[in-house]
Amino acid sequence: MTDNSLNASMDNAVKHYSSLFKLPSYRRVILLMALVCFGGSFLSTIGLFGYPDGLLDALFLGFSLFLVNFILDYVVSMLLLRRDPIFSFRRTAAISLICMVLWLCFGLVGTMAAATSGLLWWIRLCLLGFSAVLILRLIVFTTTSRMSYKRVLTAAFLQPLSCAVPFLALWTRIGFPPTVQMGLFFAFSVVVALLSSFCFISLLNRIGKQALGVPSFSLLKAFLLNWVLDLNAPFEELLEKLGEEQDVEVSLMKFISSQPKAMIVVPSVHPGPFKNIGSSILPSMIKNTLEKKLGCAVCVPHGLFGHELDLASQTQNQKIIDSIIHSKNAESLEAKASPFVSVSNGTATACCQVFGNLVFISFTLAPKTTEDFPKELGLFVQQQAEKQGLACSAVVNAHNSINGISDMQKALDSLQMVASSCLEKASSLGRLPFGIGGATVFPKEFTLSDGMGPGGITAVVIQVGEQKTAYVVIDGNNMVSGLRERVLSALHSVGFDECEIFTTDTHAVNAVILGERGYHPVGEAMDNEKLINYIKKAALAALANLEPVKNIDCRKIVVPKVKVIGAKQLETLCLLTDRAIHKAKILAPSIFTLSGLFLMLVLLSV
Repeated sequence: MTDNSLNASMDNAVKHYSSLFKLPSYRRVILLMALVCFGGSFLSTIGLFGYPDGLLDALFLGFSLFLVNFILDYVVSMLLLRRDPIFSFRRTAAISLICMVLWLCFGLVGTMAAATSGLLWWIRLCLLGFSAVLILRLIVFTTTSRMSYKRVLTAAFLQPLSCAVPFLALWTRIGFPPTVQMGLFFAFSVVVALLSSFCFISLLNRIGKQALGVPSFSLLKAFLLNWVLDLNAPFEELLEKLGEEQDVEVSLMKFISSQPKAMIVVPSVHPGPFKNIGSSILPSMIKNTLEKKLGCAVCVPHGLFGHELDLASQTQNQKIIDSIIHSKNAESLEAKASPFVSVSNGTATACCQVFGNLVFISFTLAPKTTEDFPKELGLFVQQQAEKQGLACSAVVNAHNSINGISDMQKALDSLQMVASSCLEKASSLGRLPFGIGGATVFPKEFTLSDGMGPGGITAVVIQVGEQKTAYVVIDGNNMVSGLRERVLSALHSVGFDECEIFTTDTHAVNAVILGERGYHPVGEAMDNEKLINYIKKAALAALANLEPVKNIDCRKIVVPKVKVIGAKQLETLCLLTDRAIHKAKILAPSIFTLSGLFLMLVLLSV
């Protein structure tokens, strides 16, 4: 399986994210419910009986429907589904609102039909609307609720059956009392709704079972619990079952003066897949834990890894963190460093610095899109470093520009070219004693929905001779194109000779807003001037606490048997979204049209 095929599958899955929506407030739902009930009733009865003859009937029907929905929504959410985390009063009311819109649409079609074919057709279309609402509620409650089947069925049936009562009362008043045929229709509707919804759900669940051994709607429930309530456990339980074990490498670089001053950690895992699932928040978790333990600035830039190395759960995150904490210090290196070196060929840029005989190197394609790099780049850097007599310590993807679609595989030649030149240049320079400082700022006005993760902005400043270099790591998922260059210019203006900007690629910011991407890259939703001022503040604070480095602790640790989602499973998960939606588009018209035709035949006898 290629990285390109995985990325294409993920891009297709992300496209469906824009179809998600957030429900209005409860107050707005109630207002809309009143508008729909009274508005739909007025249009139907005034259209049928004229004004003012239909006015009292409209008021009766509208008020009755509104009151029944209001009371039953309370009964469903507070009694039947009280322990279900999804179905709050607001969400239950929103489902009822959607159902009433659907039902009254059938009623309005019936009103138009009655103008030429008689009142009986209004009644028939209203009854058909009852069946449509019943099927919809069965599907929604069955696929999203975690309560017992008995409670789910009761919640699905209660509203449409109760709302049918005001219709029956009105029909009796205008000379169409309930008949045996109507009773048979209601019985047939229940049976047809159960059968059609069961077929629809079962056929879609089969897609998930065949692909992953998990019903499709189990995945949907787990996603909804996370999307609505931030509950990560249900989704992670599925990922743990689907994942595969792999040894994970972590690169550590700790700089010590009289005490630890700064630490750079580059784990060979990807911080995804989204929100608080898996390793999405791993960069800030590592940072916060190590800072509390060491009392120094810690940053976690992004390595050369893609979504196939997303961790499956918080348990796996903790394995990584525990291994870092309990790892033993390596032999101390000579506390000398080369100057910061940067090489660009117009397409790619490499920046590196040698510490002792170890190298820290980063890559970017800015201002073009810089997303996940091919794994071949890391192997190439390792080979080239060895040729220069260096041990490759940490290779970083700056992940600092997004500007449309990119093909990293095509950029590989350019990346390898600048890597080779940069390593050769850095290794040829003399190494001098150096100083280091670190600082972090947490911008209060920038939130997850703005694209700022909980790790804030961390600056590590290194001074070699007269050269002052600032490494800035922002806890975000990429940056808008052009912002990197503005930040570099701002840092140069306050006295820094060299600098580079990184993001952690945290996916804690993903799936927290609606839209095609489901997140804002750094700078897209933030005030750029405020952001740049925060970056300068962090860099100057790091410079202010600069101290000579006495010791460098650079090491790699291997964490065995860590559960990652894996490329195959992740691609299957992404493709499952497309397949399920495509299948639903085929099944829905065929199943529900067939159900409607059968019920229409029954209605002709009413």
